[in-house]
Amino acid sequence: MKRAVAYFRVSTDRQGKSGLGLEAQHEAVHLFAQHQGYQVTAEFTEIESGKKNERPELMAALSLCKKEKAMLIIAKLDRLGRNVAFIANLMESKVEFLAVDNPHANPLMIHLLAAFAEHERKQISTRTKEALQAAKRRGVQLGKHGREIESKKNSKAADQFAETMQPIINKLKTEGFITVRGISDELNRRGVETFRNDGEQWHRTTVHRLLKRLHI
Repeated sequence: MKRAVAYFRVSTDRQGKSGLGLEAQHEAVHLFAQHQGYQVTAEFTEIESGKKNERPELMAALSLCKKEKAMLIIAKLDRLGRNVAFIANLMESKVEFLAVDNPHANPLMIHLLAAFAEHERKQISTRTKEALQAAKRRGVQLGKHGREIESKKNSKAADQFAETMQPIINKLKTEGFITVRGISDELNRRGVETFRNDGEQWHRTTVHRLLKRLHI
């Protein structure tokens, strides 16, 4: 069986401790490895921003890949960073790597995807700064106090959403969907929107948070 090393990344220490984002990456990588005949011999998890080029866990993963002549597998290309120069240096390391979301990407395509990701990051940063300036001009409170107010608003909205979901959850349970995994799969199958309502799929973590809000 072919050897592989898995690399996971989340953007903040809080995400890393809570497991948000990691579960989906872990599931995607291991499912891909199983189907493609890879044996994952080691896993490395980085908790930091994709804009940083210094990543000790990634360097350790690459070193092990060279030693074991293994494939580096990640869930998505942006998990390796949204920086074209960084991607180029990574490719020059001669370590083969695959992104589960685009396993057939050639070097040119990877460069292009990285370039688009970097452009998107810069655009998001610019839009965020502009939005903050506009909010400041409107008299919106920024800083810690402003974040606390926004957090309370989001929490209230999440509670209201949970209340609307309770009849659906109750019905699923009566139909035999009692596990978090079973509920998330069925919600996705039925096309039920998540709290964000942005096309995001349900995962075990989001269902778990929903059930917690409903005290189930």
